[in-house]
Amino acid sequence: MQARFHAIWSEITPKLQKALLPYIGNDDFPAMLTAEQVESIKQSSEFDDQALALALLPLSAACSLAPISHFYVGAIARGESGNLYFGANMEFTGVPLQQTVHAEQSAITHAWLHGEKKLVSITINYSPCGHCRQFMNELNSGTQLEVYLPNRPRLTLADYLPEAFGPGDLTDTPLLLDTVNHGYQLAISDELVQAGLAAANRSHAPYSQSHSGIALQDEQGKIYTGRYAENAAFNPSLPPLQAALIFMNMAGGNCQSIKRAVLVEGENNHLSQWNATESTLTALGCTKIQRYTF
Repeated sequence: MQARFHAIWSEITPKLQKALLPYIGNDDFPAMLTAEQVESIKQSSEFDDQALALALLPLSAACSLAPISHFYVGAIARGESGNLYFGANMEFTGVPLQQTVHAEQSAITHAWLHGEKKLVSITINYSPCGHCRQFMNELNSGTQLEVYLPNRPRLTLADYLPEAFGPGDLTDTPLLLDTVNHGYQLAISDELVQAGLAAANRSHAPYSQSHSGIALQDEQGKIYTGRYAENAAFNPSLPPLQAALIFMNMAGGNCQSIKRAVLVEGENNHLSQWNATESTLTALGCTKIQRYTF
């Protein structure tokens, strides 16, 4: 079992511990449960979908990196596939707070990077802030996305975000989690560059068309990719680096073990991810940072 789960394992009931251990007990647990695993856990624990998601919140919050606020938020996103995806807030010292990742963003992006096509619910241990409500409104689930909190009735995003402003107010575009492929190419055989390019080709930037992706390589040679997730309200947009750091953290990786990073974006993009990416990675101790353009 990963060390980050040890301290809160006692908060899990013995019956659920037994059901979870075959999966969470592994050091390579990816902070997600497949639909088949979920069904097995539900049968063993006698929990329904929502009771299970609520019971998993301490484990997702244990993935939080909060050196500034010391406020640990966990989220569980349930996909239409039946998979469950963990998410947690992430803070980075030495860079502006705008680089912070919220737990809802983490769980949603985690699902997106695993190829989930649509979310049906999200469960959080604290009420979603306005930033996250707007971020969730970019999803192809729409305002019917179910939102659960401990000791609260089931509500939808529409309840949390009445009279919402969203993608439909701007243009008819793909929504977040829709499948896209922008078809960009680079004649470079470097594995990390091609991984960053593949991420850029699946990025969500319908308003600026400034598609971008990133690939990170850690000390063990593992590669983690991230894609830009743009928002109709602009400010809740999630940079590709943050998406990759979410994927790395959820997989149990160390965000301060990045040895090389490659950002891939359009040469004529209306906006560039380069400055923010470079400053954040430098703060995390990565010195080999490259930018390639299509």
